[in-house]
Amino acid sequence: METDQFQIDPEYFFQILNAIDDDIYISDKNGTTLWVNDSVQRNCGMSKKELIGKSATELEQQGIFQPSAIKRALEARKTITTVQKLLNGKKFLGTGHVILDHQKRLKYAIAHRRDITNVVKNTSDFELKKIESLLQRYIQEIRKMNIRLPMFNKDEHSFFGQSRAYARLSELIEKIAGVNSTVLITGETGVGKSLTAKQIHNISERCDNPFIHINCAAIPESLIESELFGYERGSFTGANSNGKVGLVKLAEHGTLFLDEISEMPLHIQPKLLQLLQSKTYMPIGASKTYKADVRFIAATNRDLEGLVKSGQFRADLFYRLNVLPVEIPSLCERKEDIFPFLVFYLKKFNALHHKQRIFSRKVIKILENYDWPGNIRELENLVEQLVVLANQDEISLSDLPEHFREECDEELESQFISHGKSLTDTLQNIEKKIIGKAYKKHKTVRKTANALGITHSLLMRRFKKYDISQEKV
Repeated sequence: METDQFQIDPEYFFQILNAIDDDIYISDKNGTTLWVNDSVQRNCGMSKKELIGKSATELEQQGIFQPSAIKRALEARKTITTVQKLLNGKKFLGTGHVILDHQKRLKYAIAHRRDITNVVKNTSDFELKKIESLLQRYIQEIRKMNIRLPMFNKDEHSFFGQSRAYARLSELIEKIAGVNSTVLITGETGVGKSLTAKQIHNISERCDNPFIHINCAAIPESLIESELFGYERGSFTGANSNGKVGLVKLAEHGTLFLDEISEMPLHIQPKLLQLLQSKTYMPIGASKTYKADVRFIAATNRDLEGLVKSGQFRADLFYRLNVLPVEIPSLCERKEDIFPFLVFYLKKFNALHHKQRIFSRKVIKILENYDWPGNIRELENLVEQLVVLANQDEISLSDLPEHFREECDEELESQFISHGKSLTDTLQNIEKKIIGKAYKKHKTVRKTANALGITHSLLMRRFKKYDISQEKV
């Protein structure tokens, strides 16, 4: 079965693990048991209730798992395989794996065990390889569950959505994460290209290794070669006496993300092409090439094909990059995701700035209908601005920047015009609304008249003309 065909409905994920004859054991970063499948109960003679909540150290000390594959994997921060002995005398081959979060911190551990006797008697080497391959797929699915299932969703992340566009993007990312081919991510500024690249890395088999992000536009043209490939000591005047390790080397066994690839200088592009084609590179001043075990992801908000036609980007490099294209839709193309993003960033910045802000319904409506030319980055910045600067806990229309309020006024005016209202009718409707809101705020006729800059008698005439009841307002 190909990786890109392997998909599991989260609803049935744990049922599938329960149907496996081998033991599956999941713990948190401290080794505390979170979940075990039915096979663990049968083999160790204890119920899930007795196991869940106990630490791997405690279970090891009690001789239930001796030694604990979970404990060893967490201590080593890598995959560990060991022979385990249970209290009932059975011997198992146990493998412990660790799962890290986006910041490379321990998140979970998972152990897989099989009775050694049955393996030796009934399983060929070929079948063992198939089992190991299947386990790797389970681990990848658990990484995905860190997003989809509440059990694995303790930390906040900002890769989510509920629109069809997001669903298609998420499905494509999962397929791409299962292979090592080069990816080219395109999309407008602020749509989340860097986040998408990180997500591909996080659910790939390379997730436990480095994710190196280089912004090609932020590095001076004269330095980008040495930053990428490094240099040997004494290779040029001013070089570090110990030489320099390049970003390609730092990304070994992991992912190198080339952001804003369109800004890569033309004279460096042939060397990057060699790196992509042969997975080899030569540091400045070196006399031999080095092999690179790196997965490459590039991103741009520019039209690379157009740059190729104008001679600003190499055609062969473009085709070498564009193996697996990923186009991220703008926020205005995924309107259903605006509200979840508003809620997410409101929660984030409330916690960061120790506030308790909420959005008024009118503000939510305006923000949901806004086109967001700056995409997710603009939305994030606006929410932080509103959380910090709002006058009250409820964020109101008056807290919005002027251009949002102007759009609101334009929308109000268009509503009157679209209903066939004359200019006089439109102005009167607006005047009625303004007077009603002012009176509701100031409570008395005198204060309202002063706030509007009109006389008491004129305000009373407007109340009568528009049939505004002072009691109802």
